[in-house]
Amino acid sequence: MTVVNAPSVDPPGRQHQDAYAISAEFYDVLQGERDEVRVRTLYGDDVRRALVGVLDVGAGTGRVTLMSLLESRVPVHAVEPARSMRTPLMTRLTSLGAEFTARVTVHPQGLDETGLRRVADVAVCHNTVACLHPTSRRALWPAVAEALVPTGVLLVQLPPARLPRHRTTHALPTRTVGRHEYGGRMVTSADEDRIRARFDYWVRGDGRVLRRHAETFWMWPASRAELIAELEEEGFLALPERPDASVLAVRLARP
Repeated sequence: MTVVNAPSVDPPGRQHQDAYAISAEFYDVLQGERDEVRVRTLYGDDVRRALVGVLDVGAGTGRVTLMSLLESRVPVHAVEPARSMRTPLMTRLTSLGAEFTARVTVHPQGLDETGLRRVADVAVCHNTVACLHPTSRRALWPAVAEALVPTGVLLVQLPPARLPRHRTTHALPTRTVGRHEYGGRMVTSADEDRIRARFDYWVRGDGRVLRRHAETFWMWPASRAELIAELEEEGFLALPERPDASVLAVRLARP
């Protein structure tokens, strides 16, 4: 399992606007550049073929949204309930020209609350599904089906297939901004039926640590077969496996 970006959906019982109270400051600095390349590789070809619209579910700070605006000529819908992540998303979008901002709509609630219906032929769930409780995850699929046109394609970055056997630490990339160096790590471990992902961040300067922060997120494992079964119940059919097996592609088969 490689570096996992901070999730776009918070666990049950926590307010959306608080989900990124700490990570919002560090996400783009530490992982944004790598994620920018990754989303173009994973979803760029599908986005370029979009004829109706692109739906970005769990848009975060906007890497998929921005790529979709640049790589397509269709309307883009960015769904992001977390205010702390939506703020840099809006800042990023407003730095673009009017020809781009005229095509993008940011929805500040869950997809099931947007009322979107048949607005896209490509939907992307990047770095989102792993962080949904299984009940919430299963409730997402009918909302995606409603937002897609018939034969629309859904691209899902798969969650971990199983619980980790051991506590694992992944170093996040470091980044120098002026006189300060930013860095951190992610520590994952099993906690009953879910995965605990603790992000530890630090800022260094003048030869010492100036700040330390930590934030914990939860992930729920699910295999590719489990997700295909859930999606089939909502009228999706699995497409051939992608070169990058971390993405599941399905097509909406029902009218």
